[in-house]
Amino acid sequence: MYPITLDGNSVDEKRAEIKRYFNNSFDLFEKVFEVLRDESVFYKKSEPTRHPMIFYFGHTATFFVNKLINMKIIQERINPEFESIFAVGVDEMDWDDLEENRYKWPKVAEVREYRDRVRALVNELIDTLDFSLPIRDDSAMWIILMGIEHERIHIETSLVLHRQMPIEFVKEVEDFVLCPHAGEAVKNEMLPVKGGTIKLGKSKEHHLYGWDNEYGSYEEQIADFQAGKYLVSNGEFMEFIENGGYENEAYWDEEGKAFLHKSSARHPHFWVKTEAGYKYRALYKIIDMPMNWPVDVNALEAEAFCRYKSQKEGVVYQLSSEAEYAAIYQASGLHDIPQLHESRANINFYHYSSSCPVDEFGFNGIYDVIGNVWQWSRTPIRGFKGFEVHPAYDDFSAPTFDEKHALILGASWASSGNLIMQHSRYAFRKHFFQNAGFRYVISNNEEKSEDIYESDALVSQYCEFQYGDEHFGVKNFAIACAEIAASFAKNRSKALDLGCATGRASFELAKYFDIVEGVDFSVRFVGVGSKLKNEGYVAYSSKEEGEITKPKKVTLQELGYEALKEKVAFWQGDACNLKPNFKGYDLIMATNLIDRLYNPKLFLEDVSSRLNAEGILVLTSPYTWQEESTPKELWLGGYYDAKGKEVRTLESLRETLGDEFELLHHQDLEFVIKETARKYQHSIAELSVWKKK
Repeated sequence: MYPITLDGNSVDEKRAEIKRYFNNSFDLFEKVFEVLRDESVFYKKSEPTRHPMIFYFGHTATFFVNKLINMKIIQERINPEFESIFAVGVDEMDWDDLEENRYKWPKVAEVREYRDRVRALVNELIDTLDFSLPIRDDSAMWIILMGIEHERIHIETSLVLHRQMPIEFVKEVEDFVLCPHAGEAVKNEMLPVKGGTIKLGKSKEHHLYGWDNEYGSYEEQIADFQAGKYLVSNGEFMEFIENGGYENEAYWDEEGKAFLHKSSARHPHFWVKTEAGYKYRALYKIIDMPMNWPVDVNALEAEAFCRYKSQKEGVVYQLSSEAEYAAIYQASGLHDIPQLHESRANINFYHYSSSCPVDEFGFNGIYDVIGNVWQWSRTPIRGFKGFEVHPAYDDFSAPTFDEKHALILGASWASSGNLIMQHSRYAFRKHFFQNAGFRYVISNNEEKSEDIYESDALVSQYCEFQYGDEHFGVKNFAIACAEIAASFAKNRSKALDLGCATGRASFELAKYFDIVEGVDFSVRFVGVGSKLKNEGYVAYSSKEEGEITKPKKVTLQELGYEALKEKVAFWQGDACNLKPNFKGYDLIMATNLIDRLYNPKLFLEDVSSRLNAEGILVLTSPYTWQEESTPKELWLGGYYDAKGKEVRTLESLRETLGDEFELLHHQDLEFVIKETARKYQHSIAELSVWKKK
């Protein structure tokens, strides 16, 4: 089914259109899991750095609920346990949790029943949510579209994982038809592509759904270049194999060599070596090598091939940049959907559930500009000028702005929805496998590197708050909180810094505790502490005046944390619905958190179970209750009750925690947040210390 537009003739027609699109996505996702041979395979991993397939089966449904809760469109969860364990996927980040003993996966039937309940909920919301046309990113219906497009992504990525399963664990599904024809490789050739001013990005008024990284503006002047007429085929790549391409480390950079040593790869992942030669692993079948289909490789393999070809021919070949791909797109005469019909390319399962010959779908003389397989680029994904995270999904893009995630361009046979739109931008680590291959170019255009926090004003502000200078004689808040909290802890084995933000207090607590876990809802924040731990520094921009910023950098050595870093770990988590493994703490410190939770009582009612006997709970907050964070009926204080009596937060805390905790201490604690060189927030939090009875 083709993606929907954000505009239309009437709200009623759009409701019906969204409903069809949602149910089609939900059905197709479940159809993908029919490829698994039986239910036992749901508990197997395609490869060690991923969750078992049961996680992905539950993940897309819990995404709907978690985002609807986060945006306060609904207030009741369907299954809090599922919505915790299925919440966070894996991108080989430091905060990814792959410890199997932390998970108790449910039965497949239970997850199916859960998915049915989510389907019913979303269908009801589509019927009843108030919205207007065109749908914009501040609409409740946008969150429904976000869930649908997220499911579309996982339709494709799940198929990749299924294709990585041992062949005996999958079976043929007749709805997924493999391309029935293949032949000898066609000879590739170079075509001229005109350069010029390339403009990327789109406005918030665009008629198609978009992820946050698509919006904003970027302009680059590129010179004329040459591009391969075809994607690199299995036959063209075979020469690299036969000439020892995987054995000769001269063709591989340091990251590529690490991949070779770790994987022991000697040929593409989806090639199967036999005594008679190589065969090809399709979705559920091993077939004769289709020489004229595109090769499926990761970015490191694609780059190594380019170095081999460059050495052989004395010309520098490389992967295309994002701007060069845009120039190829323009030269092809392509139009974006819905003007582009899916029959014109190998996309959206329209023709096949596999790749097909690289010379089958042409556009103005260049082939597979979109479709067949994604094309690795040499451009790391970055935010455009004006980039803003969407509050419902602030970790969709920002954690990948690390110069380690390469853009893939142009969609594949399994791409649908947003993935086939002209402005879509997806990126993966270079050693990941997707339905991806490559096209090479001959180009003098160069890539530049960027500071990963330049465009993230909020993260930079918190870096300045936690790692920057002290102002007006007020002590660093993270240090002060950690010192006070530790002074009350009788036992000092394990501490939880909940709402850790950029991680300063987590490192400070490690001065007193053997193990410290920093948890925050936002991966944008968690990534700072993780980077400091693993790379030894954090760079950020401190706002001075208007658009003027001052670059700053802090290091582990300067902070005195080098001997502490192994005691600290950072994780993403929801304080109102923490995973079961977050337990056994002697201290839980939640700084300036409770008045930003969507349901603070859920956190307070659960926190005792996370603490050891005589464990200490430390809460700080300026009690700035606001409806954009917490529905008013869930505020703990800052309002008048039905009798007109003032309700203060500390008294509500006494009532909520009183049965299980003893209040030991409370005090005011100042903190200062720099906004600019001449503007500061000077606030006072109340710090309260509670001992578990």
